[in-house]
Amino acid sequence: MARTIEIIGVPIDLGQTQRGVEMGPAAMRYAGLSPRLAALGYRIRDGGNIEVPIRETLVSEQPLHYLPSISRTCRTTCEAVRNALAIGHVPLLLGGDHTFAIGSIGGSSADAPVGLIWIDAHGDFNTPQTTITGNIHGMTLAVLLGDGYPELVEVGRPGPTLLPEDVVMIGVRDLDPEERERLRNSGITVYTMRDIDERGIGAVTREALERLEHRERLHVSLDMDALDPQIAPGVGTAVPGGLTFREGQLLMEIIADSGRCCALDIVEINPILDRHNQTARLAVDLAASLFGKRIL
Repeated sequence: MARTIEIIGVPIDLGQTQRGVEMGPAAMRYAGLSPRLAALGYRIRDGGNIEVPIRETLVSEQPLHYLPSISRTCRTTCEAVRNALAIGHVPLLLGGDHTFAIGSIGGSSADAPVGLIWIDAHGDFNTPQTTITGNIHGMTLAVLLGDGYPELVEVGRPGPTLLPEDVVMIGVRDLDPEERERLRNSGITVYTMRDIDERGIGAVTREALERLEHRERLHVSLDMDALDPQIAPGVGTAVPGGLTFREGQLLMEIIADSGRCCALDIVEINPILDRHNQTARLAVDLAASLFGKRIL
């Protein structure tokens, strides 16, 4: 029987200041996500979008960096992912900014541990004490390891969602000074763009999978700014020198070969900054590769 991919949109733009990422789920759907995955033999269930408050209606939350609404959205996302997994579906979450991954990863790990492959130009490893901007999307991974606002740390279950040895980061190239020191001392495996340049994406990805061998299931969280902005211009925090088209595809193909991916996030697509929906179309290509698309 064909497996079911359950699409869950999370149009959240509260974790950062650049508007437009709330349209990311629509852009990926418009780019043909469902038919591409159905052509690979999957059944597709699109559950629509999780309701996220509009920023302009949350004036009282602005001094709090919208923490109450982010927390509620993450809890709703967590339950949606947990429910999808409980009936044997593979959750595919469409963002929105990266804050909702607190909920999606909380959901995928609620009943059994997971390994996390975090593909991102940024560390998202700031805390309320180290952040320069105050934007919560720059704190997501720190929260998942138990360091941050209690309202977010406790999404899914009390305490840390992940252990440092459960996390591998790929494509990192832009870190704040204190965030860099925190990552160096964290115990997380980090593959920067220099590692990829020197060793190649194939070797890095295979080693990443080996480092997560202690976890049967893997959650993949893909921030589209991990790709070079020449091929993925529609992101809010573009950083030159990212993954090429083929590096991104090979990364996904090798993860697919492992047969261990239990959930996928695709985040931070901003159609306002894009060219002819180029970034969303690339995201659909990468999702297809992760779910088994082959050249031969």
